[in-house]
Amino acid sequence: MTNIHPAPKIAVRELRKSFGRKRVLNGLDLDCDSGESLVIIGGSGTGKSVLIKCILGLLSPEEGSIRIDGIETVGLRRAARERLLQKFGMLFQGSALFDSLPVWENVAFGLVQGRGMERQTAKEIALAKLAAVGLGPEVGELRPAELSGGMQKRVALARAIAAEPEIIFFDEPTTGLDPIMADVINNLIVKCVREVGTTAVSITHDLVSARKIADRIAMLHQGRIIWHGPTAEIDRSGNPYVDQFINGRAEGPIQMEIRAA
Repeated sequence: MTNIHPAPKIAVRELRKSFGRKRVLNGLDLDCDSGESLVIIGGSGTGKSVLIKCILGLLSPEEGSIRIDGIETVGLRRAARERLLQKFGMLFQGSALFDSLPVWENVAFGLVQGRGMERQTAKEIALAKLAAVGLGPEVGELRPAELSGGMQKRVALARAIAAEPEIIFFDEPTTGLDPIMADVINNLIVKCVREVGTTAVSITHDLVSARKIADRIAMLHQGRIIWHGPTAEIDRSGNPYVDQFINGRAEGPIQMEIRAA
């Protein structure tokens, strides 16, 4: 009897995306299984955010396929796209909180605006999610400007998990945080992903974070995935690009553009 392998939660094939003459994604292939935490690494400007925006449907690729649960999502009409978006949660790089709203309303925003949930019910969920990231109910009444960067990131994480999405995207989740707070956020991501049972796709160039939160790591370079494998195998990838990147060496096949002043 043959084992039938379930379709990947996310399957990207031959994805191409350009801006003018600049080809950012160049025939990219990538899979992410249900319940997996996948981290995509790569230098600045290599197309990590563009890939996430294509999967979310915020950008339209020129070519290629993006399947979620086996269903093609490229070219979806608006109503189908909005249904698809309800499967997603997102932790933005700069947290992207609404300054004019108290913290609990930030966390509950998608529940009230996106799902039409009654405000009091949404507030109860928001306070529970804040508790899940270590923040008390009193924080819910504050404004984002009253919080430290680390607390803002925790609020953003609470918002990302508020609707218990099937897939959460993390965009540089530890950028701008000191090493201790970065570790707190990494631990919370691992905890929340496991408790909700969600699929996680993160993009980062923080290797400490990648090693902590990833089941599998994929490296993006020049518009393609040039290596992927279990986190434990990255130090013996045998790929000179991966080796240079994870060791932070200036010398190697990855050449940074440095313009003379």
